[in-house]
Amino acid sequence: MAPVSPTQRILSPDDVLDFVRASFGPDRQVRDCGPLSGGGFAAVWWARLDDDRDVVLKVAPPPTARLLRYETDLLAAEARYFRLVAERAPRVPVPPVLHHGGDPRRGEWLVTGRLPGRALPDLDGDDGPARADLGAVTAALHRITGDRFGYDAGRTGGSTWRAAFAAIIDDLLADAADWAVTLPAPPQRIRALVARHADVLDRVGRPALLHFDCWDGNVLAAAGDDGPPRMCGLVDGERFLYGDPLVDLVSPLLFRRAEDEPAHPFLRGYADATGAPLIFDDGARRRLTLYRMHLHLLMTVEMPSRGITPANDPGRHTLLAELLARDLDDLST
Repeated sequence: MAPVSPTQRILSPDDVLDFVRASFGPDRQVRDCGPLSGGGFAAVWWARLDDDRDVVLKVAPPPTARLLRYETDLLAAEARYFRLVAERAPRVPVPPVLHHGGDPRRGEWLVTGRLPGRALPDLDGDDGPARADLGAVTAALHRITGDRFGYDAGRTGGSTWRAAFAAIIDDLLADAADWAVTLPAPPQRIRALVARHADVLDRVGRPALLHFDCWDGNVLAAAGDDGPPRMCGLVDGERFLYGDPLVDLVSPLLFRRAEDEPAHPFLRGYADATGAPLIFDDGARRRLTLYRMHLHLLMTVEMPSRGITPANDPGRHTLLAELLARDLDDLST
């Protein structure tokens, strides 16, 4: 099976068995296994073990793969995230970490429990209650406070949100230069627009825990005895960071604007969990525009590293170019 992107290793069932035995002992057996789709960074397989446990194996990119600057040690970050959430917000349904390992032959890998349910795009029927559940879960995660803004473990960050966000944008612009990515504006204009709105970034005084990647494919839901599906899992925490809670209002409404949809189930669930309405004043709107710009910039810059070209996915290139240009125009007014 060909990898989805150059960062994904090609695995076989024998490889899965090898990683399982390296994690749980030489006598462990795999009854069944198969690849999981939806991601574009690591290779991800599910496996059923001989003790009836269902697990997910995630294997880091090969050492020869070129990565973006913020993608350093993402599997270790994901293990830290899941353990942190399990300890500090135990009602949030994240996978249990069963093993995080690494060695020269196998590289780095992570094994977690496999959660029930299906991703939101695969659901039948009304997904509104599951989206409201995601809003409540996100509010719970935001109650956790970090030691500084940005990424943890010595990665890009800062003592203020202004400094951390500017440094994160700088990293992406450096990645764009490395990969010769064409952007709708020169880097100096993008940096100038971030600096222009630094006053609203300075209003963020607490580094809240952010999942960042709460798009529909990372949210699992399952039907109960009766009624519509409800959320039962939040996966792929490898891109977490600490910062403004408004960052997490972008991915759940991907390619849309949260401030234009106050009745969206996710936003209603978030507000109900916090006990206060979401106020989209001028400062909040400007910050949301900055965060959409960041996400669209990231999605643009990462395309070459994922093997995505204008030839094999012209629609993605066109859409992201339009969205990023709109973000920059909005920040210019």
